[in-house]
Amino acid sequence: MVAASRENRGANVTGSWAALREEARGCSRCPLYKDATQTVFGEGPLDAKLMFVGEQPGDQEDQAGKPFIGPAGRIFDEALEKAGVDRARVYVTNAVKHFKYEQRGKRRIHSKPNAGEIRACRWWYAQERELIRPAVTVALGATAARQMLGKAVTIGGARGEAHRLEDGGEGWVTIHPSFLLRIRDKADAQAEFGRFIEDLKRVKKRAEALS
Repeated sequence: MVAASRENRGANVTGSWAALREEARGCSRCPLYKDATQTVFGEGPLDAKLMFVGEQPGDQEDQAGKPFIGPAGRIFDEALEKAGVDRARVYVTNAVKHFKYEQRGKRRIHSKPNAGEIRACRWWYAQERELIRPAVTVALGATAARQMLGKAVTIGGARGEAHRLEDGGEGWVTIHPSFLLRIRDKADAQAEFGRFIEDLKRVKKRAEALS
């Protein structure tokens, strides 16, 4: 009976997630959909114990329709590997599902989502959490932290401690990998990268303990 129940839930979750993803393709909850190439939905196993939330898709993600595959994504993958976290076993999504940018010549330059855009995308984020039910959710950067916690926080103030989420889950806050790309001093960048890896090791242990 228990095994059958798990199988039924798995089938239901898979179908519900596929329907949700398809629905998100036509999202017009905020104006960002007008200029973005497509909605970039989350991806990963639907029984993942760890869920990572970034800010929004970048230029490469917007074109490919997949989260965290650009420069920040490559740093994220490297940090996950060094922390002993298998990306294939985690769910990765963004607080905002459309790419917000400013056009400068032929380049599309990232522009930070505002509070209204974050709030408009909260419904999709909440639906993902409801289906996946991760033991631990990790907000990468301030925008993701605002989505996860429902309020604006600083990384320095929220980092390094567990946060009880509205649905009973546990949340953690750390930097967004793109922050590392903006650090010019090599020694500082390496030190911050090391801190990021330690954050990932910590949330891995928490997910294992809570599972």
